[in-house]
Amino acid sequence: MELQKMNGHSRDDGFDGLEAMTEHEEFLPHKPGAKKETHFTDFEGKTSFGMSVFNLSNAIMGSGILGLAFGMSNTGIILFIILLVIIAGLSAYSIHLLLKSAGVVGIRAYEQLGNRAFGPPGKLLAGCIITVHNIGAMSSYLFIVKSELPLVIQAFLMKYENTGEWFLNGNYLIIIVSAAIILPLALMKQLGYLGYTSGFSLSCMVFFLISVIYKKFNIECPLEDEHINMTGLSYHLPVNVTEDICEAKMFTVNSQTAYTIPILAFAFVCHPEVLPIYTELRDATKKRMQKVANISILAMFVMYLLTATFGYLTFYGAVESELLHTYSRVDPLDNLVLCVRLAVLVAVTLTVPVVLFPIRRAVLQILFPEKPFHWARHICIAFCLIFVVNLLVIFVPSIRDIFGLIGATSAPSLIFILPAIFYIRIVPEEDEPLLSRPKIQAACFATLGFIFMIMSLSFIIIDWVSGENRSVGGH
Repeated sequence: MELQKMNGHSRDDGFDGLEAMTEHEEFLPHKPGAKKETHFTDFEGKTSFGMSVFNLSNAIMGSGILGLAFGMSNTGIILFIILLVIIAGLSAYSIHLLLKSAGVVGIRAYEQLGNRAFGPPGKLLAGCIITVHNIGAMSSYLFIVKSELPLVIQAFLMKYENTGEWFLNGNYLIIIVSAAIILPLALMKQLGYLGYTSGFSLSCMVFFLISVIYKKFNIECPLEDEHINMTGLSYHLPVNVTEDICEAKMFTVNSQTAYTIPILAFAFVCHPEVLPIYTELRDATKKRMQKVANISILAMFVMYLLTATFGYLTFYGAVESELLHTYSRVDPLDNLVLCVRLAVLVAVTLTVPVVLFPIRRAVLQILFPEKPFHWARHICIAFCLIFVVNLLVIFVPSIRDIFGLIGATSAPSLIFILPAIFYIRIVPEEDEPLLSRPKIQAACFATLGFIFMIMSLSFIIIDWVSGENRSVGGH
């Protein structure tokens, strides 16, 4: 993506000159030949409102959705809903800070906002955090491919256990998927081109949600033990041994509760993708992009809440940290579960190219800030990133480690800390004094991010050291 075109634009109205106009464009792209108006000196946004919603929703919706039922089992239904509402609201507010900062200075690259706020160190910091976070996200997506695709093939072959053939080896399969599907999509020049694949990815997750709801009314609790080891995984949760295992808890706190907030935070991070999508949005204004963000967050909030609730109410205390594996305990060869696995695999695979774009942009901004677009550089960076992520997926043993650590470190930075400090530094004091309410709110927002990061890391480290229930989920 030619990100140099995103930077250096300046508009006297702070990108908001069209906010008073009626939003009259359709949800899907204009028909060929429709009149388009240029609103930027160097870059004309061509992506429709609907495609932008699809892309941002796809960026929000990640593999964290598979861990939400497990999170609810460790917080209780009421506490989980409270946390989900808070995280969703804070994510929308942080996008507001990010868009306002971008509008003030006419910059739509996260790294360049860091450069404007703190000079080269700020640019490097923003680029590194985005890179680390999105590599973690890509790793978690491919980890699902690694764990689930062999089970899908195994079910197609009507086998109850992995017999060791190469096509049942997850490491080989993620390499094949990366080369055949992810790399070609990652070579697209602009993020807007992925709107159709993002829409299809979201459709797959809607099917996943419908199946989770349907299964709630077709699986009896407590579970039977007969298939507990069918997938070759070890489960150490009590099954059929306690009287209250099928009782829904409203509030609960245990050693695993520490993972819930990072998983939720990770599930709503879309901030690295916001500015590229903003840049490519047709008739772009701050108000219009905020509407894209609000719709995307609301849609994912509903999907997350329904998935977590019905997943939890299906298995209660026996739910695993990766929901699909829990269904294997009922019947590893169930046709509906097989279709759900395929849908989730397609969805997470098509999400990987979307989160790769901001990493490539960060690399370009840090290493080649003044270079024009070049296909060789574009292709080489994508190939190297996918290669590194494949190595991580092959050698990192637990998907929960990825969710917990990445969510506890980079997610607070992207959601709370960076948007707040950028806002404080970039918005002129003559417009908003340092002690004005908006900047005080932003400062509190950043402080909340630091507190959240320290507490989450502390809880996770304590849990690791104690070694309690580390095998939950069997990853």
